Amino acid sequence: MDKMIYTAMTGANAAQYRQQVLANNLANASTPGFRAELSTFRSVPVRGDGASTRVFALEATPGHSDLPGSVTSTGRNLDVAARDNAYFAVQGLDGTEAYTRAGALEVNGDGTLVSGQGLPMLSDGGPIVIPDGARVDIASDGTVSTRVGNEPSQTVGRLKMVMPDQDNPLRRSEDGLFRSPQGDVLPASDVARLQDGALEGSNVNPMEAMIGMIAVGRQFEVQMRMLQNGETNDKTASQLLSMNG
Repeated sequence: MDKMIYTAMTGANAAQYRQQVLANNLANASTPGFRAELSTFRSVPVRGDGASTRVFALEATPGHSDLPGSVTSTGRNLDVAARDNAYFAVQGLDGTEAYTRAGALEVNGDGTLVSGQGLPMLSDGGPIVIPDGARVDIASDGTVSTRVGNEPSQTVGRLKMVMPDQDNPLRRSEDGLFRSPQGDVLPASDVARLQDGALEGSNVNPMEAMIGMIAVGRQFEVQMRMLQNGETNDKTASQLLSMNG
């Protein structure tokens, strides 16, 4: 059997995976704070007699786009947009600290300040609890203040914000949140800032995603035709061998 079918198969798998990534990006084009997922692949030569001209397409380390999304003013006191490369710290469903750019905050029934997905927003001391009936104000450095009626304003915590860099990178987890590749907790940044009364949109370019899906669809068709050609060549070779036999 021609080894071409294996190389074409890896190409088809790579195209299918990239199509899934692009489709997910397009579905989140209106999700606040969403970071477009990137898919990269590398060519690996096939070793063995008669295979030196063949290559496999293998997935390389995936990442995400750090380009900022557009910021829209909402005037809502619980809407915040992280500036520059800052991320908000939240408590994931697994109990670990994770990071997100989504800043549409809420106060749940227990009085805990949570993200739009219902995850507790973290400070250096853990979740932030808001007094019942209090108005919430969030300063540019993440300080959360509350005021009940005519009483003086009180500070109840400070949103933990981190600034990933080359020494402390972030990678998207299966739950859509970002974490350190080693699972480490990133230190709080003193220079990270936010914009209150605003939300950052997704950084997905819908037009680029749609064009990419069309291009990948054509690549997938090419790989499938190569598989069909390999099958045809194999049948033809079998017939010739039978006739010679």
